[in-house]
Amino acid sequence: MTDLDRLTLSLARNLKRLRTERQFTLDALAARAGVSRGMLIQMEQARTNPSVGTVVKIGDALGVSITTLLDFDQEPRVRIVPEAQAVRLWSTEAGSHSTLLAGAEAPGPLELWSWRLMPGDASDSDAHPAGTAELVHVSSGELTLTVEGEEYRVPAGTSAAFESDAAHGYRNDGDEPVAMVMAVSVPPPR
Repeated sequence: MTDLDRLTLSLARNLKRLRTERQFTLDALAARAGVSRGMLIQMEQARTNPSVGTVVKIGDALGVSITTLLDFDQEPRVRIVPEAQAVRLWSTEAGSHSTLLAGAEAPGPLELWSWRLMPGDASDSDAHPAGTAELVHVSSGELTLTVEGEEYRVPAGTSAAFESDAAHGYRNDGDEPVAMVMAVSVPPPR
C-alpha cells in the first residue's frame, strides 16, 4: 500500500467519523464546506484523492486540522513527527511544494507547514473561517504575499502575520526559490 493509499483510507475513515460525531448529514457538510455531496461520498468511500483546497474546506467546516483528517499518530503530550511522516500536499512540475510538518488541536486546529515556491510559481487560497491567522517566515528568496488583493513583499529573514479569513495567496516573482515556514491557527467551531 502506498502512502497516498494510506492517506486516502485515513481521510475516508476520519471524515465519516467526524461528520457522524457532529451529526452532519452529507448535504449539511457539503453546504458548510462548499463542496459537492458527491465529492464527500467519494471521499468517505476512499474513491478519490481530493485537492488540498477541498480537504482544507472540509477541515474548516468540521473545525479540525488537516492533521486530524489524515489521522497522524497522536501521542498524549509530545508527538515527534519524523521527516518521513511529513505529508506533501501541494506541488507543481516546476518544483514548488507545501508540506504539512505537524499539527495539533489547541483549542482549534494549529498547523505547521514548510513551503518552497519556485520562480514564477504561485498558490492562491480561499478565505478561511473568521478568526483564522497565519504566520510566515521566509528563510530564502522574496515572497509576494497577497491579502484581499493587496501585495506585500516579504524578503528572506522577514516574517509576516495576517488574518487569513480573506482570500490570500503566495507568489514568487524573483529569480531564486522561496523557502518559508508557515503556521496556521484556526479557531474552534462555534
